[in-house]
Amino acid sequence: MSEGRSPLRLFAVAAPGLEPLVQGELARLGLVSGEAVPRLAEAGLPVEEQRSPGNRPPDEEGGEETGGVEFDADLAGLYRANLWLRTASRVLLRLGDFYAAAFSELRKKASRLPWEDYLRPGQPVVVRATCHRSKLYHSAGVAERVAGAIGDRLGQPTPLVKADPAAPAPPQQVLVRLVHDHAVISLDTSGELLHRRGYRQAMAKAPLRETLAAGLLLASGWDGAAPLLDPFCGSGTIPIEAALIARHIPPGKRRRFAFMDWPGYSPAVWQAMLDQAAAQECAAPGPILASDRDAGAMDMARSNAERAGVADSLAFACQAFSAMTPPPGPGWLVTNPPYGVRVSAGRDLRNLYSQLGNVLLRLAPGWQAGILCSSDYLIGHTYLHLKPGLRLVNGGIPVTFYMGRVPYPPGAGGRNARRG
Repeated sequence: MSEGRSPLRLFAVAAPGLEPLVQGELARLGLVSGEAVPRLAEAGLPVEEQRSPGNRPPDEEGGEETGGVEFDADLAGLYRANLWLRTASRVLLRLGDFYAAAFSELRKKASRLPWEDYLRPGQPVVVRATCHRSKLYHSAGVAERVAGAIGDRLGQPTPLVKADPAAPAPPQQVLVRLVHDHAVISLDTSGELLHRRGYRQAMAKAPLRETLAAGLLLASGWDGAAPLLDPFCGSGTIPIEAALIARHIPPGKRRRFAFMDWPGYSPAVWQAMLDQAAAQECAAPGPILASDRDAGAMDMARSNAERAGVADSLAFACQAFSAMTPPPGPGWLVTNPPYGVRVSAGRDLRNLYSQLGNVLLRLAPGWQAGILCSSDYLIGHTYLHLKPGLRLVNGGIPVTFYMGRVPYPPGAGGRNARRG
């Protein structure tokens, strides 16, 4: 890519509910201003429909984007976004947008785009097309014309292949979105979805996606230094993400990205970025405690933490949550306990949530609590008066992140006494 080129138009894709957190991360990286407004999830589709269990999780394997944040950056900024973003699903490069109401028009205008900056002649691509309220409504036909346009530009036919999520190096992905005859063509810069950090090879039941775990930690207000406790850690995603945050380790440190196969990729710039990140790494300032009553899950958590390079920053314990021993002084509890989808299952969990509330009142007064749950009904049984915060989707289930301070018990005295 030639020097002096205009900044790249980029879009950090986010799952519904995580858009403001992605915007905050980009602001801290210096890639957007603090006034940037994130684009919320799919325009025109009610939130309830976006999050219904019957719908495909957003951007599950790269299809249609949902919400996110637009920003401009050079190639180094693109690298930095992929390396450091903890809550985004992927980063797209906006290659072009134009009006197209006929296949011939689509192919002609798409062939004018600078494909040579990102693809080599004859390089296979995956083209994912979506069409809404447009004269061109056949997505397969749109994909074929765009692949033809790439071949026209590069002087050699471009093979159109199907996506293979299991492939170690997936083909370059091109996303085409047609709405009201307006085409937006984007290149995926990330490759595998960004939640695939490379460390989680062992998973317990109902695993929490890494981007969601990071989102809970950032939304909770945890400063990375205070004690953190997850008594339902499962395969360890929340405590591992916490250790990465506390130690200033970039989540993309151990993986490849699609931009590494571009003709203009600079290994030297990437290595300098990794070296700079390594110089900023530190020990975890405060204790991060991970526990679960399932011995198999704890083995998985330890293995995942070792692959992530943070096992020495975590304290593991195979125990019921009632046996947890929070460190002295205020801290944070961030956790993803079991929650039922059906009413009957929810009723079976009432006692668990009631016990959780009692344990926190007894052992962790003054702590900040953040609990991910699918039900106001279950959270109400903690009697902690937690307030709903982030509204997300976990495994196709609409969930809410409830947050608040654990009150001091009556009779604690002084300014710490529970009011009301």
